[in-house]
Formats: sequence, structure tokens, C-alpha cells
Amino acid sequence: MNQYKLPLYEALIDYHKKNPFSFHVPGHKNGSVFPEQGLKFYRSILSLDVTELNGLDDLHQPSGVIKEAEDLAANLYGSKKCFFLVGGSTVGNLAMIMATCEEGDTVLVQRNSHKSILNGLRLAKVKPVFIDPNFDDSAQIATCVDEADVIKAMEKFPYAKALIITRPNYYGYTNKIDTIVEVAHHLEIAVLIDEAHGAHFGHRSDLLPKSAITYGADIVVQSAHKTLPAMTMCSFLHYNSNLVDEMKLKYYLQLLQSSSPSYPLMASLDLARYYLATLSKSEFVATLEKISELKNYINKIPQLKIVESGKYEIDPLKLTVQSCCDLSGYEVQRLFEETGIYTELADQHNVLFIMPMKITTDLLSIGKNIKKLLEGKETRQQILRVNHKQRKKVSALELTYTEMERLEKEVVPIEKAVGRIISEEIIPYPPGIPLLVSGEKIQCDHIEQLYALKKSGAYFQGTDVFQQGMKVFKNR
Repeated sequence: MNQYKLPLYEALIDYHKKNPFSFHVPGHKNGSVFPEQGLKFYRSILSLDVTELNGLDDLHQPSGVIKEAEDLAANLYGSKKCFFLVGGSTVGNLAMIMATCEEGDTVLVQRNSHKSILNGLRLAKVKPVFIDPNFDDSAQIATCVDEADVIKAMEKFPYAKALIITRPNYYGYTNKIDTIVEVAHHLEIAVLIDEAHGAHFGHRSDLLPKSAITYGADIVVQSAHKTLPAMTMCSFLHYNSNLVDEMKLKYYLQLLQSSSPSYPLMASLDLARYYLATLSKSEFVATLEKISELKNYINKIPQLKIVESGKYEIDPLKLTVQSCCDLSGYEVQRLFEETGIYTELADQHNVLFIMPMKITTDLLSIGKNIKKLLEGKETRQQILRVNHKQRKKVSALELTYTEMERLEKEVVPIEKAVGRIISEEIIPYPPGIPLLVSGEKIQCDHIEQLYALKKSGAYFQGTDVFQQGMKVFKNR
């Protein structure tokens, strides 16, 4: 297929050139009815913000320019079918779980999954069996599930309906899953991949990790807005399965997404696919060289170091910068923001940079600003580590989702919560990966981690457990 084509975007431009009169939704009428205060920034995009007019196709029943744009994306990535998503990877994760699983099915799930995966499990009312990932002691972060652990779990639960893996993790750590997919398919277990941070893996280059699509995963969800030049909320869902009903997947996608999808968002997916397809290897090599120069510069700053991994392949667009001074990762991030350097996230020890596929700024000048910010900060040889206790590699919830709906809840002081079953997710955000999942038994190390995160400046979604206590299920 001709990857230089932009069917959906060009259809919108053709519509705009007609200088049309709008007697249809939306109410801004191509930008002619809009508050003056916002016109400077919104005017150009409003002219493309239309509805399902003749010639512009329908996302939920595509047969024209949207279908052609989705087919081009499927062709680029090597999937059977690609669906454009305007509700982020969240809606893709929900739909793939709902389409694959029935209530009561056993599902194997990587423990450090995004909250959208956990929400999908709850909506489907399945029985999740969690597989703990490995832990990187130097970076102090959870990484990838181990191949042997996943295969053991599948052998123990050969009747599982699905295996859900997050790949890469938020920090860009990834590994091969060819054997995992082979074993899963032999057992007729569908492999569902949250590849939100790997949309650029579709670039046909040996300079990047391979997409899970190339390993034969059944469904792969990618956030095009994270590393490709798509607008926020734009994602791809790749369907590649003989185990998951395509019509059921389409049903849940139209059920969970808006019946009035944004055309600027969809067109930006068309443009993002085009950008990835036409980016030359030499252009990308130039980007990686500039990133490497920045990494080398940062490594010469005594108060910082770049986190590397000998075991895993790390996405070269992810830079995990670790504090080697008396500042936590959160404090380093806030220091950066004072001079206009905004990073993706911070944790207790690290700050994460997500780099673009094309460098348009002077990275070394940014490195010099960073060095200046940290001058005078006392260095230390070793980071202060949180005690990471290895839990069971495979674990299940104490309660089913149906039981959780029926049981009464109460709030207990955090110091009295050990041994109780929590009734809500406790989520440090970002990255949006729950420390505690509803239905889990609270352990001493959970409380230790909560206090350590609070001390270092973490932000939590959900109840303020330190002030209000922890929400737990009443003992039966």
C-alpha cells in the first residue's frame, strides 16, 4: 500500500476548501460561533471539527476514508486489522478484555498493569491471577514478567481465557515474548498486549524493540499520542487473532467509545501513521545520536546518572535519570520545572524523559541548564532504597468482583489496616499502576511503601489514606 497517502486528513482538507455553511453539529459551526478569547488557538482546528458528513465516513462502520486510513495503519504494522481509537488506550484495553472474556473466566495478568487493565477485569467480572514482574534493584522499578514465570502460570492454569501483558513498561523496558505467545496459543489462551508506550515500535528499524504484533499477539493496543505526533487520546488497536471474535470486539468498541468521535483526533492518527511510515532510518539515527550525546553529558553530572539495563532492551526514546544527590526524583522534577523543563514523571529516585522521534531543540543546552540547577547539591554513592520484598510470583485476589459488590465497607486507620482486604485501588500517579488492588490483602510492605512514597513527595489518586484511613471490606 502507498504509505504516502493521507486519505482521512485529505478528505477533511477538501471539505474545508469548500468554505461550507454548517447547519449541523457541532455548535461552533466551523469556528464561527466561539468565544473570542479562544479563537487565537482554536480557530484552525475548529474548521476541521465536523461530524459524519457525506464523504467523511463513520468510525463505527467505516467503508470510505476512515477504513482506508485504518487499512494503511494495519499494513504498516503488519496486523490483520487496525481500529482507530479516540478514547485513548484505556478504551482499547477495556474493549479487548470485554471481547475476549466472559464472567468467571480465569485471566493471567501482569501485576504492574495500568489501572485501565484492572478496570477492564472488574467490568468483565473475571478471576484475575496476577504474575509479579521482575524488579530492577538499581533503578528501583518493576520491569517485565519473566518468561519462565509466565509459562509456569499458563501450565498451572491451562484453562485461562487470556494472558495480559504490559510491554514495554512505562520506563521503556521490554523483552521478547515469542515463546510465551507460542505456548499460549498451543493452550488456546489469547495474548492481549498493552503496548501503550510502543506505538513507534512499528518503525521498521533494528534500532527499536519489536512490536508484540510481530510476535503474533492476538490484540495489541498502542497510544499513538505518547511517542508519535498524534493528538492526546489517539490510539491504535491491532487485531491479529483466531481466538477473539472480531465482531464482538467491534461491538465493545462502539459501546465504549463516543458515537460522535472527533475528526481532528482521527485525522491526527492518519498523520501519525504517515509520519512513522515516511521517517527515514537516517533521520532516526540522527535523533538517537543526539539523545546519546545528552545521555553522555548527564552521566558527567555528579548528581545524576542514566539508568541502564544489562538484562532488558530499553526503548532508546526513554531516558530514566536517577538522582545521585540529596534530592528525591520528585524534587529533581520540580527543580527542572522551575526552568521550563517538563518531564513525563518522577518516582522516589528517578525522573523519566520521553524523547521525540525527531529532535528539534538543542539538547546540550538543556543538559547545561540541568547541570547548573544541581550545582552545589551534595552527591551520594548509593540511592536510598525502599525495601522490596518479593511476593508470590503468582497470586489471586482474596475476593471475587461479585463478592466485592455485595460486601459492606469501612474505613480503618492506616496503622490498623495490615491483614485487611482493601476495597479501592491505591494508585501513585503517574504512572497509574496501582500499589494495591481492590480485593488484595494489605501487607506490612504495602504500608512501608506508602509511607516511603509519601515521604519522597508522591501524588496518589484515591482516598488520602494518611488523613482519612484506608477503605477496606468488613470482615465476614
